Amino acid sequence: MRVAYFLDEFPPFLRGGLGTYALEMAPLLAAAGCALTVYAFRMGDAAVEEEWAGAHVRRLPLPEPAPLLPVILPSDVAAWPPDAAHFFADYLVYNIVSAGDLLARGEKADLAVAHDWLAAPAAMVTAATLGIPFVFHVHSTEGGRSGDGGSPTVRALEGRALEEAAAVITVSHAMEDELLALGVPREKVHVVHNGVDTAKYDPVRVPPAAVRAFRERLGVGSDPLVLFVGRLTRVKGADTLLRAFAMVLREVPAAHLLVLGVGEMDGDLRRLAEKIGGGRVHLEFSFIPEEERILRYAAADVCVFPSTYEPFGIVCTEAMAMGKPVVVGARGTSGMREQVVPAGEGICGFHINPHDPADIATYLALVLRDPALRDVMGRNGRERAVALFSWERAARETAAVYEAAVMRGKKP
Repeated sequence: MRVAYFLDEFPPFLRGGLGTYALEMAPLLAAAGCALTVYAFRMGDAAVEEEWAGAHVRRLPLPEPAPLLPVILPSDVAAWPPDAAHFFADYLVYNIVSAGDLLARGEKADLAVAHDWLAAPAAMVTAATLGIPFVFHVHSTEGGRSGDGGSPTVRALEGRALEEAAAVITVSHAMEDELLALGVPREKVHVVHNGVDTAKYDPVRVPPAAVRAFRERLGVGSDPLVLFVGRLTRVKGADTLLRAFAMVLREVPAAHLLVLGVGEMDGDLRRLAEKIGGGRVHLEFSFIPEEERILRYAAADVCVFPSTYEPFGIVCTEAMAMGKPVVVGARGTSGMREQVVPAGEGICGFHINPHDPADIATYLALVLRDPALRDVMGRNGRERAVALFSWERAARETAAVYEAAVMRGKKP
C-alpha cells in the first residue's frame, strides 16, 4: 500500500506529541506494509530528501511568502501577531509545494494521509487529483486547543478535512466524543490510542546512581519530587500547578517541583515560582534529549499533568511506563482519563479538576505522604502501559484503517 503521508513534525524536527508519534509510528507502519512517502515541514538544515527507517522523506525548501501576506491571509489570520501570521503563510506554502512536488514527480499512491490541519490541504488536493481516499488523523481541534473557539479559518480547514476524509483516526474516546459533537458521522471515526516504548521507558534501565546524582545536582536529595513535563501553554495547566504546589508545601514542606518544557508561559511561571520561594520550584525551560527526560521520570516520586484539554497525553503514558503515580486533569476532552485508573485494584493515579488548584494539591499531597500507595500505583501503571499502550498495537490498528479505506475506495 503506497501512502502519501503529510505532517509537519518529523525527525529531526520534534516539538511535541506529534513529533514523538511520527518518530515511533513511521518505522512500524513501514514494517506493516505501508510504503510511506513523507512530506514534512523543513526546519534548519534538515536533509531535503532521505530514506528514514523505511520511509522516503522529502522536506522541501519553501519560498518566502512575505510579499503575498497582505493578499493571501484570511482576515482573522491577518489580525494575528506578525510571527503567527507568517507561520500560517509558511504552512500554506508547505502544503501547496508538497502536493505539487508529489504530483510533478509522478508518484503513485493508494492513499493520502494528513495529521491535523497543518497538513490537511496537501492531502486533500492530492487525494482529489489522484482519485484516491484521504484519511485524516485528528490529534486535537482548534476549538479545544484555544478554549474560546479559536480561528474561524483553522476551524474551517478542519471542518473541510473532516468532510472530505474517507476515515478519521483520533487518539481517544474523549476526542471521538468531541468529533461526534461536531457532526462527524460515527462510522467514519476510528479510535487508535497512542503508545509508549515500554522497553525504552523502563525504570530498570536507569541506574540508581544516575538518579541520585541528578537529584543531588537539582538540590533535592532525598526529598519528595513532583514532576511536570509538557508544553508551557495555558491548556497544559502549569500555572495552575504552581498555585497548587504552594498549597502542597503546607502539607508536605519538604516537597520539590520540577517543571520541564518550553512555551510562551515561561515568564508567568518564573514569577509564580519566585512568589513561592524557598528554592522548592525548579524550572527547566528547554527541550532536552529523550534519555535526559527518562532520567527525570526516574527521579520523580509522582508526575502531574493538570491539562484542561488533552486529547491523549503521551507524557502520561511515559510516566506510567516508568512506574510513576500520575495525577491528571480529567475534565472535558481528556484522553488521560482513559489511561489512568483512579480507584480499585488497578489504581495507578488520580483524576483531578485541572481548573482547581486545591483539588490538584489535595491529591498530590495524598500521594506524597503515602510511600506504599506510590509503590502500588507505580507497579499498576507500569503493568497497564505494557498491556494496553504499545506503539506496535497502534501501528497495527492504524494500518488496518488505511487498508479498509483503500479497499472501499477501489472501484468495482
